[in-house]
Parts: sequence; structure tokens; C-alpha cells
Amino acid sequence: MGGFSDYDQYDGLGLAELVRRGDTSPSELLEEAIERTERVNGTLNAVTLKHYDEARAAIEAGLPEGPFTGVPFLLKDLHLLMQGTETTSGSGMWRGELADYDSTLVSRYKAAGLVTFGKTNSPELGLMPVTEPTRHGPSRNPWDPDRTPGGSSGGASAAVAAGIVPMANASDGGGSIRIPASCTGLVGLKPSRGRTPFGPVKGEGWAGQSISHVVSRSVRDSAAILDATTGPEAGDPYAAPHFDGTFLDEVGREPGHLRIAVSPEKWGAGDFHPEVREALDRTVQSLTDLGHHVEEAQPACDWDAVGEALFTIVSTNTALSARLRAEELGCSVAELDMEDTTREMIATAAGVDGATYCRAVLNNQAAGRALGRFYQSYDLILGPTLSSEPVPVGHLTEAADPDQYMQRLLAFMGDTGLFNQTGLPSISLPLQWSTAGLPIGMMFSAAFGEDALLLRLAGQLEKADPWFDRRAPIYAGAI
Repeated sequence: MGGFSDYDQYDGLGLAELVRRGDTSPSELLEEAIERTERVNGTLNAVTLKHYDEARAAIEAGLPEGPFTGVPFLLKDLHLLMQGTETTSGSGMWRGELADYDSTLVSRYKAAGLVTFGKTNSPELGLMPVTEPTRHGPSRNPWDPDRTPGGSSGGASAAVAAGIVPMANASDGGGSIRIPASCTGLVGLKPSRGRTPFGPVKGEGWAGQSISHVVSRSVRDSAAILDATTGPEAGDPYAAPHFDGTFLDEVGREPGHLRIAVSPEKWGAGDFHPEVREALDRTVQSLTDLGHHVEEAQPACDWDAVGEALFTIVSTNTALSARLRAEELGCSVAELDMEDTTREMIATAAGVDGATYCRAVLNNQAAGRALGRFYQSYDLILGPTLSSEPVPVGHLTEAADPDQYMQRLLAFMGDTGLFNQTGLPSISLPLQWSTAGLPIGMMFSAAFGEDALLLRLAGQLEKADPWFDRRAPIYAGAI
């Protein structure tokens, strides 16, 4: 065991308070986190890039005073850059390349006092809802290592659920914070579009669908790190509405009696698994017991158009990423080291003309208008984060053919992507569990800029039925 036996009793804010009081030190917490990584990572494959020496050097140089000073932290190995370290994006395309600057969000993490000691596994370019890249191998779920921790922030969710860190960086372009949070029993907030920065070079990801935040064990950690990282930077193409207050203060406030819309049927293709539908019914009852009004309703969206728009935007942006990388290396896209599925997506994108791409953007905006009108009648939308419990490792990546892959994908995915396409805030909470003891996340989504409302409700639900002390069978503190 490591040197700090009380590690599991605290979330990130709690650990930072211990550091401020002098009850522990950043070095002691870091070494505990490193020991925990070494204990379980051989099974889970959550942390694929280790920056132990860089973390020790940061502590030695002196950490800034912030809300999380001294708390160990992990970055997702996708897009975000930390000076002097490699970011592979789960791919061989960026093998061995070291960053010469920090991404803006990484700079804000450092200013908050977080101590980054590694990066977590991600599928190549974040394209899958499971984390099984050829480059690094599959990540596994601490609740059942035969099952996925989700994707694309699967390594991050596995690390937090296994007790390595209380929270970890994650990103979400179609559900990639909420999906792994559901699979591993964590809090996963996708903030409103523009709430956290994408710079200093790029202005957005996937036409505004992608955004970064964290997966965490507690609601208040998610709120506090949002306070520390929110806000526009110079040159941003847009920003989320200014929030006059702190998100952390919202966690303890009563949300009031909310009007919540729910649909017992999936909006997109596929169906909810019976256990997931039963979990949704239990959630509705819990909300009713808390005084909220829940009724069946759904926005009037063209779901086929929404689905086509998502694929068009993701595939063409993937093709662009590959083209830009080939230009940097002075080679052709065909010569890049990438997975076959990524290459197939790029080939599909070659058939998309400019008018089709513009139509995809318009379809996203039409969905945003439809949801904007819908939220004039309801405060929140509730639905299962996923259509099933976590699927086995290999269930998607080892599908026999594209048709089987698509059938399996639709049977697993929920309606997460809609809230990326419209830029709306959405959160997965670990409110339910299957008969096999696996987490089933419930997703709440609000109108644009209403991140605080989600955090108020999440705090109420966390207090009503706490999940913090639930431990996965593979848990670093118990080994």
C-alpha cells in the first residue's frame, strides 16, 4: 500500500484541503497515485503515457495556489498538449512527437494546482464509444475487466473508477464524457459549447460538437474544476453565456420543482435494453419523490437528418486531421500509420461535397432551434445515457462486418450526440445499477448555458442517494 491511507475518503477538493492544512503533501499524494497506477494498470490499461518525472519536477519547482493544489491528475491522450510530452491521440500518426507548448486548458489545470503525471488511453482520434486502439491496446472496466469502460474517454473513466485519481480530464464530441461515466459509475458533465477553451491554436472541434471537461467521483469536483477552467480566450469564435457566480456554489442549492421531459423510447435507431428501461422508470420515480414533475415528451427533430449530420461532420473532420498530419510529415495520407476503420471513414468522407457539409451544419442548427423551443416548456430532458450496460471488450471492434458493427453500435449507444450537435449542456449521473452490478448512467440535458441547473439537480440527487463510497471490484485502494 502507498503512504497515504486516507486517500479514498476524499474527492479532489478534499485532498486539496488536506494539503492546505499541512495534513499531507503534494509529493505524498503523487506517490500514492503512482503506486495505485502501477497496482492496477496492468489489468485495466488506463494510463498509457506516464509522466512521473515531470510531475515530480513540477512539485519541486513549486505549485501555484489554486482550488486543487497538489491533487494528482491525468490528461486524456487526445488533442490536448502538455509542453515536453507526447500526445498520440491513440494513433501511430503522432508517434514520438513532443509538444512545444501547453494547450490553454492544460495551462488552466496547472494554474488550479493540479499535478499531471500521465495521459489516459483513447481510441484513435476519439472515434469510438469504446477504448480499444491498436496503438495502445484496450482499456478495461474496473467493474468487470471483460467489459469496456466506454469511450472515447475510457482510460480516464477506468482510472477514476479504479481509485487512481479522484477526477481526470475527458472530452466529448458525441458522448465521450458521458458514455464512459455511465460505464464506470462516475459523474460526467459535458458543458455548454464554448464553456471551456479549445485553444490556443484551434477554435473548435468537429464544428463545435467537441468540448473538454472531466469525469469525477463527486459533483462538486466537476463544478469546481469548471470554475477553474471556464471562460473565453482571445480569438475564440464563440463563448458560452457568462455565469455570474460560481458553479461550486450551485451544487448545494435546491434546484426547485423542475419540469422534466422523458421518453421511454429511444429517439434514434435501436431500442433501450429492458434493464435500462427499468432503470429509467426507477429514476422517474426518484425524481417524482423529490417533487419534480416528469412527463413523456420529446422535441420535434428530424432524427435521420441529425444522424447523417453527425457522421458527415465527424468523417470530414477526421479526413482533414489526416491530411494536415500528412502535410506536416511530408507524406501522403495513404502512408500514415492509422487503423483500417479510420481509413475507411476517411474514404467515406471523400464522397462528401461542400454543399453536403453545409447541409450537415444547417441540420445541426435546425435541431438546436427545435430544442430551444422545447426548453420553453421544460427545464430538463431525461434519458438513459446508453441503451445497454457496458458491452464486452471487442464487441464493437471485432464485429464481423460493417452491418454487424452498426447493429451492435446502435444497440449500445444512447442519444448523447444530439447535445453535442446543438451545443447544450448534458450530464450523466451514476444513479442506477444492473442486476449484474454494473453501472447504468442517467443523462440530464438542459438549455444552452444552463450548466448550473444541471449541477444543482446533480447535487440534490447525489445527496438523496450517495454513490461516492461505491467501489468497483478492481480498486487500487483495496489491492
